[in-house]
Amino acid sequence: MSRCPLGVCDGSGWIEDVEARSVTPCACRPQLVAGRRARSLSAVVPRRYRGVSFDRPPVSDMPAPQVEVVRRYVRKLDERLAEGRGLWLFGGVGTGKTTLAMLVSQTALEQGRSVAIYSLPALLARIRETFDDAAAGSYTAMLEQLTEVHLLHLDDVGAEKTSPWVLEQLYAIVNARYEAERSIMITTNLGREELAAQIGERTVSRLEEMCDVIPVMGRDRRRFEAVDRRASPSSADEPPTDDAPGLRLA
Repeated sequence: MSRCPLGVCDGSGWIEDVEARSVTPCACRPQLVAGRRARSLSAVVPRRYRGVSFDRPPVSDMPAPQVEVVRRYVRKLDERLAEGRGLWLFGGVGTGKTTLAMLVSQTALEQGRSVAIYSLPALLARIRETFDDAAAGSYTAMLEQLTEVHLLHLDDVGAEKTSPWVLEQLYAIVNARYEAERSIMITTNLGREELAAQIGERTVSRLEEMCDVIPVMGRDRRRFEAVDRRASPSSADEPPTDDAPGLRLA
């Protein structure tokens, strides 16, 4: 059985009054119901990003102004999710967009929030599978799940091959969360106009209204770190630290 995130009920979402012989819904019930409905979605922070923190590399080495915006979002996570506010992180390859986004998702999960984490190409592949499912309403059920989670995290938006079907699905997801005032967080390598050309102006317009836009600048750390490792062969023999096992920037 789930635990009550508020520490009030027994995890069922109901509070029993034995003397009055009555049962009333706990304040945690909507959160528990959303979490249960989201269980078939991907809600696992990839191993490479587990343990990421504001207080150590790679995040502590990123430009302070951008990191501070994400830190403020995390600090007021309950308020932001209640408002349906999200984040839009964009910048070049290897600057740390995915790392910052995973930090937000990790915090939300630790606080008992329901989160769905997908690269957009992977999510589109999951949606395609629902069309092959013989069960009636499979697509509708998945769209409802994607709408109900507290935070939808989409990585690599704009990386997928564009087609009318892709544009339709992405718009349906974003619009459903827009209408339900649910938070969405995206990362992309594309600037605003490039993204609009890739996924459609209607979708980008809604994302702009829903999200705080954060440019993540800097050099491609993956490329430079690879050069550093080749320049220092002995570093390959050093064991990874327990604090930040194999974090990758994106």
